Amino acid sequence: MTDQELKNSMHETLKSSLLKWLPSQTRLETAVSGLAISRFDEEVSASRCFYTPMLALVVQGFKYSVIGDYEANYGELHCVTVGIDMPGVYHIKDASPESPFLSLSVRLDRRIIAQLMTEDPSLAAHGEGDCAPVVVDEAGKDLLQAFVRLVELLDTPQRIPVLAPMILREIHYYLLCGNQGRCLRLFSTAGTRTGLIAEAISWLREHYAESVSMEDLARRTNMAPSTFNRHFRQVTSLSPLQFQKRLRLYEAKRLMLQEGQDAGTAALMVGYESSSQFNREYKRQFGAPPRRDVAPRHS
Repeated sequence: MTDQELKNSMHETLKSSLLKWLPSQTRLETAVSGLAISRFDEEVSASRCFYTPMLALVVQGFKYSVIGDYEANYGELHCVTVGIDMPGVYHIKDASPESPFLSLSVRLDRRIIAQLMTEDPSLAAHGEGDCAPVVVDEAGKDLLQAFVRLVELLDTPQRIPVLAPMILREIHYYLLCGNQGRCLRLFSTAGTRTGLIAEAISWLREHYAESVSMEDLARRTNMAPSTFNRHFRQVTSLSPLQFQKRLRLYEAKRLMLQEGQDAGTAALMVGYESSSQFNREYKRQFGAPPRRDVAPRHS
């Protein structure tokens, strides 16, 4: 079997597996920690989201994305790697129940990347330089094989605790060896400028509900506030405080949609002291007031 025939076979296997697990339009967080699979039966126009470090593979269809300031347009058997948390907008076109858009994504782990670079010094970064935090590339044979094995694990859940971590580690290794490697190395290497920005973003994700100043964040990276702000904008397209606001708004939306919190409670939980400010900023971000996204309560 040629490499192309093998890729075609794996492509069909992934399509069949995703259609089996996704009989209708939905996004499913699977039993494999960090693996999500998605199906869309209709066009999605300009849907806002917040990307975390991840690898996403399109199995069927085409996706148009703007992540930060970077365009990431990719179709079947192509993947996008995002090295750092960033806001984004995506558009899915020409999806239908007969030919749905299918994709899977894997959450990336900076600790695994750091471990691999320690174990194989050839993977380590060789100096810094300009590097986009978003990389689109064709999925190679090794990466596709790993994805097939990871999805097939869903059929044998008793094997997931043992085998899934090994396959996920393997996926990280293939990324580091490929065109995505420089992006992941720069954003996962301690002490580099981009690594420090990644650490500041990780801190913000954990403390988004707290009051924080530019000076406090800059101090954590040992940068002058103006230098920190400039580098942060270069990486994420937002200022640190704008970034924190986005984190708060997206978490509030999740709390309302998935946990049934009312708008006032969600606003307080994510750090807003003024409900009117929360309503105003939520509508500006999502195009409608928060009451639209409050999940109905069932008695």
